[in-house]
Amino acid sequence: MNIQHIRNATIIVEYARKRFLIDPMLADKGAYPPFPNSLRQDQNNPLVSLPLPLDQIIHPIDAVIVTHLHLDHWDEAAKEVLPKDIPIFAQSEADAADIRSAGFVQVEVLYEDTVFGDIHLAITKGEHGRGEILKLAGPVSGVVFKHQAEKTLYVAGDTVWYEGVRDVIDTHRPEIIVVNAGDNQFFEGGSLVMGKEDVYEVHKAAPDAAIVAVHMEAVNHWTLSREELKHFVAEKGISRNVFVPDDGESYTFE
Repeated sequence: MNIQHIRNATIIVEYARKRFLIDPMLADKGAYPPFPNSLRQDQNNPLVSLPLPLDQIIHPIDAVIVTHLHLDHWDEAAKEVLPKDIPIFAQSEADAADIRSAGFVQVEVLYEDTVFGDIHLAITKGEHGRGEILKLAGPVSGVVFKHQAEKTLYVAGDTVWYEGVRDVIDTHRPEIIVVNAGDNQFFEGGSLVMGKEDVYEVHKAAPDAAIVAVHMEAVNHWTLSREELKHFVAEKGISRNVFVPDDGESYTFE
């Protein structure tokens, strides 16, 4: 298994000889206005450029997984550059219909028992914040990968720590976990994704798992930096378990 962090929540997962592109935000730096009611209103999104040429990101990709349709997970650039016949997995029929409307012809809804080749994919739930903000944020998902020749991988998606994440960990026993950990926020409503304490809760629930923290420093409403998270996990003595990749960096798990 190889996990390459591209930018924000966009990652490439090589798993059982298949390459998955997850949550593609592929626009050039500064292509979109900043998210309102949040920090850095003078900076357009994405805040940083892609670390690789587009061709190296999208070729060869066997399938795409879109955990939800927010701009920083499925953007106009992705709709334009991805092959229209590439298999795409969405979290719901509503999301799938939206993706099909952009011209994609192989769009399926991800379920708990989806199979792609000989890889088992299981959709997982998430909560994109806490309290009232959930109504505005809308539904989100994650995905668990399983294969007899690979370790179990859990890509949590845009979720904070809550009992649903613990349930996924208890049910599937993932050995590798990818979390979105930029502690992104608006001025009201609190955290939309995991912050450092959430990452620590994930570690306590899965103390032997490797945790890869992404979704950092790429869109204007981030509040947790890579350096702050690295300092935090060092203080907690869990640096060997928590990886905080730069854009373009990759890890292999055997």
